[in-house]
Amino acid sequence: MRAVLAGWSSLLLLAACAGGPDPSPGAGPPTATGPSTGAPGPSPVTTPGPVAVAPPPPGAVADYQLGGPYPPAAGVRVVTRDRTADPVPGLYSICYVNAFQTQPGEEDLWFTRYPDLLLRDGDGSLVEDADWPGEYLLDTSTPQKRAALAEVVGAWVDGCADAGFQAVEPDDLDSATRSGGALTMDDAYAYASALSARAHARGLAVAQKNAPGTTAAQARAAGFDFAVAESCQVYDECSAYREVHGDHVIEVEYADDGPQNFADACAARGAEVSVVYRDRDLLPRGVPGYEFDRCPAAG
Repeated sequence: MRAVLAGWSSLLLLAACAGGPDPSPGAGPPTATGPSTGAPGPSPVTTPGPVAVAPPPPGAVADYQLGGPYPPAAGVRVVTRDRTADPVPGLYSICYVNAFQTQPGEEDLWFTRYPDLLLRDGDGSLVEDADWPGEYLLDTSTPQKRAALAEVVGAWVDGCADAGFQAVEPDDLDSATRSGGALTMDDAYAYASALSARAHARGLAVAQKNAPGTTAAQARAAGFDFAVAESCQVYDECSAYREVHGDHVIEVEYADDGPQNFADACAARGAEVSVVYRDRDLLPRGVPGYEFDRCPAAG
């Protein structure tokens, strides 16, 4: 389950940023073994080392702004926004990307330019997320399709880095569970690994979003640095995320699940992990229906 991007994604949908492949870290320069001539040799060529990646600070006050950006409340240190929005200067900013399914408003991108990367059933019909009409599953079933998807979505990841975000949240890791058996979680982890490699090369941490059954070994192989757990208090999944990621978890609980649910989450974990309370549509502040709260012990 994830929150609706409301009208924000359809109004601000941008074309994918084009970008060439990132240089990968390599070994140092080769050592010369020939006899010395006494003349100065060429200057040694160095290659860049791994880029430092840092997950969000554990327990920091977080806000989840996928329905549209607005100035964060005082004390907020971590903000998640859609890839089409700007990060918040001075705060740890996470860039939301739907990496495994389409978003409403992306019809031209996927249906016109990349129709072969959409999953189809045995009748040739697109496989739609039953809970989110208008969202269609991307086809991660083969290495070739995963590589092609990683180029399209990887350009968005590059755009997140170029904009100044510190992390990326690839949504719908669990799309295989809605594929009617056409996809597997191994497909998902392999694709996620390619996206994580691209993100890490640009200095971005990567969130595990959904799939609480992911093991520590699978998370490491996929390159996840922290987790975003929606409604884990409701579904009794929070411990599964924490067993893998420790305190590096951002928990989002929704108002329509009741204030007591949020209070229970705060009592159980609010001093250790980031727990944010939001309205289901993640509306901007000032819009009727907007709700936001933080745990009293959050830092």
